[in-house]
Amino acid sequence: MKQIARTSTPTRKLLSCALASCLLLGAAPVFAQSTGATIRGQVMADSAPAAQAQVTATNIATGLTRSVQSTANGGYSLAGLPPGTYKVDVNAGGKTTTQNITVAVGQTATVNLGVGGVAETAGGPATTLDAVQVTAEAPVETKTSEIATYVTPKQIQALPQGTRNFLAFADTAPGVQFLSDASGNTRVRSGAQSANAVNVFIDGVGQKNYVTTGGVSGQDTSRGNPFPQSAIGEYKVITQNYKAEYDQLSSAAIVAATRSGTNEFEGSFFWDRTSTDWRSRSVFEEREGATKAVSKEEQYGVSFGGPILKDVAHFFVAYEAKEYLSPRTFNLGRGYAASDLPADMQAEYGTGTYSSPFKEDLYFGKIDWAVGQNHYFELTAKYRDESETIQVQDQRLPSAATLNTNEETRVDLRYQFSSYNWLNDAHITYEDAFWSPKPANFANGYFLSDGNWWDTIARSGGSDNYQNKGQKGWSLQDDLTFNGWEGHTVKMGVKYKQVDLQTLEQNAYNPQFYYDIHESLTNPIHVEFGAPVAGFGNGTVDSKNKQFGIYIQDDWVVNEHLTLNVGVRWDYEKTPSYEDYVTPAAVVSALQASNANLPGSGIDINDYISTGGNRKADKNNWAPRVGFSYDLFADERHVIFGGAGRSYDRNLFDYLQNEVSKASWGKYVYNFNTALHPCNTATDATCREWDPRYLDPEFLRASSVAGSREVFLNNNGLEVPYSDQFSLGMRNTFEMLGNDWNTEVAYSYIRSHDGIAFVLGNRLADGSFFPSTPAGATDPPPWGAGFAPFSNLILAQNALETKSKSVYVKLEKPYTEASRWGVTLAYTYTDSEQNSPIDGWPGAFNAENVRDYGWFPGKVPENRVVLTGIWDGPWGLTFSGKGTWADATPRYYQNCNVSAWAFCHFESYTPDEDFKQIDLAVEKVWDTGSDIRLRVRGDVLNVFNWANYSGYEDWRGGAGEPQNPAWGRPNAISLPTRTFKLSFGLDW
Repeated sequence: MKQIARTSTPTRKLLSCALASCLLLGAAPVFAQSTGATIRGQVMADSAPAAQAQVTATNIATGLTRSVQSTANGGYSLAGLPPGTYKVDVNAGGKTTTQNITVAVGQTATVNLGVGGVAETAGGPATTLDAVQVTAEAPVETKTSEIATYVTPKQIQALPQGTRNFLAFADTAPGVQFLSDASGNTRVRSGAQSANAVNVFIDGVGQKNYVTTGGVSGQDTSRGNPFPQSAIGEYKVITQNYKAEYDQLSSAAIVAATRSGTNEFEGSFFWDRTSTDWRSRSVFEEREGATKAVSKEEQYGVSFGGPILKDVAHFFVAYEAKEYLSPRTFNLGRGYAASDLPADMQAEYGTGTYSSPFKEDLYFGKIDWAVGQNHYFELTAKYRDESETIQVQDQRLPSAATLNTNEETRVDLRYQFSSYNWLNDAHITYEDAFWSPKPANFANGYFLSDGNWWDTIARSGGSDNYQNKGQKGWSLQDDLTFNGWEGHTVKMGVKYKQVDLQTLEQNAYNPQFYYDIHESLTNPIHVEFGAPVAGFGNGTVDSKNKQFGIYIQDDWVVNEHLTLNVGVRWDYEKTPSYEDYVTPAAVVSALQASNANLPGSGIDINDYISTGGNRKADKNNWAPRVGFSYDLFADERHVIFGGAGRSYDRNLFDYLQNEVSKASWGKYVYNFNTALHPCNTATDATCREWDPRYLDPEFLRASSVAGSREVFLNNNGLEVPYSDQFSLGMRNTFEMLGNDWNTEVAYSYIRSHDGIAFVLGNRLADGSFFPSTPAGATDPPPWGAGFAPFSNLILAQNALETKSKSVYVKLEKPYTEASRWGVTLAYTYTDSEQNSPIDGWPGAFNAENVRDYGWFPGKVPENRVVLTGIWDGPWGLTFSGKGTWADATPRYYQNCNVSAWAFCHFESYTPDEDFKQIDLAVEKVWDTGSDIRLRVRGDVLNVFNWANYSGYEDWRGGAGEPQNPAWGRPNAISLPTRTFKLSFGLDW
C-alpha cells in the first residue's frame, strides 16, 4: 500500500464580488426549464428572416401543443417542453413545412427552420404535412456551457445493473461515482465533496434531504431505490456550470423527467431474480470453515399508462418492489476465534455468516391534462416504504441488529401557462420523509472486550441505535420564461418552502455493558447509557423551517458563434431551533468558569452562548453563475465552452440539532471498580462499585447525575456551505465508421468552503489544548478536563474545505435506431484534497483546530474510467456491457501506534487494491404476433469475479504496542461477487 504524507483560504465574498461584476455583461447559463427542453433557432423564408412566423410543436405521443411567433429577425424559442419527439410546424407567408425533432430532458436544441425551399438544420428531415416521420433522433447539444451527460431511455433499459436504481448510470458522467458499501447502501458522489452535496430534481422539484446524510431523501443507510426506475423517462447529470434555477447543492445536479401516459394504452411487467447458487463466494466466505451465506435478490413490478381523453389527458402508474437477503460476514476483533466466545455468543456466531433481509415497495402515479394550447396540468405522487435489518456483521452479532424503516410520500401539482412569448411553470408540492432506525431487541447490550473496554471482540444484546428523523412540509415555486427579446431567453423564479424538520435521537437507549474476557463475564467493567435530562425534554427536536429563494438568468445568443449565459440566485433559510435556542443557565455558568474561557484557549465562549436573540440566519447567499460557449465554425461541431459560478448547499439539520437533543437526552458513562480495572469512587465521578441493580435500565437512568453529560454547542455565526467552480473545455463532433462521434475534454477546479466540523472545546488548567511543558508531553487531548460538572464540550463550527482539480474526457457514439449500436467512455483524472480526515460527524477531536490537521488526499480515485456499449444484434438479441476501472480510494485512520497516547494522530494511506468490475447482459425479445412482447434477459455482474473491497483494518495498534499485523488488510467486500441474474418481462 502507498502511504501518503500530510501537508501542513479565499474569503467568502471574493468570488461573489468578482462574478457579480460579470452580470453587467447581461449574459447567462444555457436555456433550460429544469426538466423541460427547449427548441430554439431561426426561421427563414425565401432566404430572409421570417418575422412573425408561427412555430408550433406537437408532441407525437401525447398531442401536447405549444406555439410561438418568431421575432423580427426570425428568432424563435419553444421552452418547457416535456422530453419526446415533436412535430414542428412552421407557417410563414401562407407556406407551411413540418419537421420532426426529438429533445432530451433539460436539453436546448438549436434547430434552424425554413419555409419556401430554405434548408433546415435539425435532427430530422423537413417534410410536408402528409409525410410526417416519427423517427427523428435527438440533436446533440454542443452549444452549452454546462458540463452535462445525458442518460437515455435506451441506456436505462439495456445496460446491465444489479439493482433497479436509476442513479446507477450517473457514473457515465465524468467525475461522478455511484457507490455501494459493504451493506449494499448506495449513494452518488461528485468530485471531492461528500454525497450530501448532491441534489436530484424530478420533474423540476428538488428531492433534497435536509436532515440526514445522502444528498436526497431516503438515501441515508438504505439499500433501497429513491424512485421506481420504470417511471423514469430519462435524465441528465450536470457536474458543473448548472444554471441559477438549480438550488440546494454544491456538487452535481441530477435532472430527471418521469414518464407520462400517451395516446396509446401501454403496459409492462418485469421480474428478475438471483440467489445463493447463482453467485460466487466472497473471499471471506472462502475462509476455512466458513459457509456461503444464503442470499436472494428479487425485484418485480408493473407499469401501465394511456389516454384518459386522447390528445388532452393521460395517466401513468408504476409499482416496483425489492426483496433481498444479503450476505454478511462476521469478523471478530482482536484476532479471536469463535471458539473463544461464550456459549451464547458462539450460538449467535453460528457459521460466521448472516443473511440480512430487506423489503421495499415503490409506487408512482401521474395524471396530465392539457386545456387548449395555453394550459397544462400535471399531478404526480410517489410513495416509498421499506424495512430492513442493518448493523449485523463484523463484531456485531444478530441480536445486536437494528431495524430500519424508510418512508416517503411526495405529491406535486404542476400548472404551466404559455403564450407566444411567455411560459409560466408553477408547482405546489408536499413531502413527508422519515428515516427511523430502532433496536431489534430492547435489552441490555453486551460488549465482549480484550483488556481495555474499547477493544471489542464481539457484541450482542440490544442495539444502541434509536432514532426517528425526517422532514414534512409544503412548497410553492414559480418559474417564468420570456423569449420575446431578440437573442435572449430570460428566466426568473421564486420558491417558498415551509418544512418541519424533526429528530428523535435517544442513542444508548438500551444500556451497553462492556465485559473483559480476561476477568468476569458476568460483572461488567464499563457501561454507557442514555437518559432524559429533567426539565429539557427527551431527545426530540422540532424546527419549523422557512426557505426562500429567487433567481434570474439570461441566455443570450450574441451571434451564430457566441452564446453567453449568466445568472444569479439568492437563498435564505430560517431555522428556529438554531436561531431561538437559549443556552441553559447551568451550562453558561460552567462555561464562564471553565478553562476554555481562559486567555490563550483559542475559544471565545461568547461565540457559542446563545441568548435566543443573538443568532441570525445567513443572508449572504448570493450565487452568481456565468458561462459561455463559442461555436468556432457556426456548425455546432467544434465548440469551446467554460464558466465560473458559486452554489450554496444546506447545513444538515442532523448536525444543528445536536445542541438541543444532547441537552435533553444525555449520554452517561460509568466505570466499575474491578481487580483488573480499578478506579476510585471517592475521586472519580464516573467510578461505581458494581451493583446488579444497574442491569435494570430504569434504575440506571435514575442514578444518572444530570451534570455529567456532554454538551454540544453551535457557533452563533454558522454560515451555509458552498462551492466555487471554474471550468474550460472543448467539444468536437466528427465522423468515423459512418457515424457521428462526440468528444469532450474539460478542465475543472472546485473549491468548497464552510462545511460543519465538530471540535473538542475542553482545555487544560492553563487554557491550552496540549500540555506546553515537556513533563506533560505524553498527556492525551483534554477529554473530561476543565468543564465540571459536565463531561465534555463539543463545538460545531464552519471549518471543512475541499479542493479538486480534474480533467474530464468523454467519448460518445450515441445509440440510434439507424445504427443500432452505441458506446460511451468517461475518463476522470482528479487531484483532490480536504482539510481534515472527517466529512462532518464524528468530529476532529485530536487537534485544537481543524487547520492543525493539514491537508489530506480527497476520498476520490485519482484515475477512473467507465465504458458502456449497446448493440442490437441478430435474432432480436440486444447485447450490452459496462466496465468500471478506478484507482484505490485513499483512506484515513487514527495512528495510535506511537510511544504515548498523546501522540495519536490521523494519517492517510492508499490500499493496494484498485476497483475493477465488468458487467454484461443479453436480452431476447419475442414478438408474439399480437400486442404482447415477451422479454428474457440474463445479466452477469462482475464477470471476472474481481474482489472489490469497501472496508479495511484501520487499527494500527495502541501506544507502546507492536504494530497490528492485520493493519491495512481488507475486512469488508463490496458486492457483487460474480452473479448471474435472470429476468422476464412482458410488454403490451
